[in-house]
Amino acid sequence: MEKRGVRKGASFPISPSSILPALPFLLIFGFFFLFPISRLIYVSFMSNENTFTLGNFQTAFEKPYNSGFVNSIKLGLLSAAITAIPGAVAAYFIETRGSSRLKRTISSMNGVLANTGGVPLAFMFTSALGIQGFLTQALKAVGIDLYANSFSLGTFTGLLIVYLYFQLPLMIIVFSPAISSLRREWVEAATNLGANNLQYWLRIGIPLLLPSFLASFLLLFASGFSAYATANALTVGNVPLTPLQIGGLLDGNVSAAQLNLGKALGVVMIVISACAVIPYLLIQRRVARWQTR
Repeated sequence: MEKRGVRKGASFPISPSSILPALPFLLIFGFFFLFPISRLIYVSFMSNENTFTLGNFQTAFEKPYNSGFVNSIKLGLLSAAITAIPGAVAAYFIETRGSSRLKRTISSMNGVLANTGGVPLAFMFTSALGIQGFLTQALKAVGIDLYANSFSLGTFTGLLIVYLYFQLPLMIIVFSPAISSLRREWVEAATNLGANNLQYWLRIGIPLLLPSFLASFLLLFASGFSAYATANALTVGNVPLTPLQIGGLLDGNVSAAQLNLGKALGVVMIVISACAVIPYLLIQRRVARWQTR
């Protein structure tokens, strides 16, 4: 039976009163996110004479800037690949075997470690693994000379080691909710149906956790791909990375022929990051269906 004045199946328009509580967030989101991105995209297609051009993007995919994309993507993929499985295993043992006090302690520690970066992180690793670092000297005392060959914190390999410092705790943070959502009842049901522990993981546990694992991997890639401050402090531009190249262009090291080249690099970087973040959000939205049941 339909109510008077309301047609069955009719959709209600969004009223101003329903938007009002979210208005501050919408204003901040539009002013600090949508407007800068739209402005960046617009300017990236402008020449020095304020005419439309694709020359900025053409230069962005030529040397040396294409090397920055390659190195940044490799750094993001390798740092994510190295930390994804150890982080997932650590999250499993913390969530399934740890006490509530241990979980709170490790959660706090991971939050600090995952958000440590920039000059403080560079200083920490220089003090530990620099040429005169205490760990370097300790290893040298037992016959292991890290700097005997070409190792340096300012190289691609050195950056990769430093990135593992914040990528591993980040993986534990983002993957732990998926582990905690596994129900003990599912294990008991599988056991009652005659499945052993291996069969449970192959047919239930891993299929349920795989989407969350892939989403976490994509987030780690985006984190490693876009990191700037730590790489800038350690390499001083010696390793071509897109964030460092953009920083150099915005600091004034611009080509007089293409003043908006840095904006074009930024747009390409946004597109690459979106290719990782958007699937992450879609997967997390799908995973949330069974995690909240």
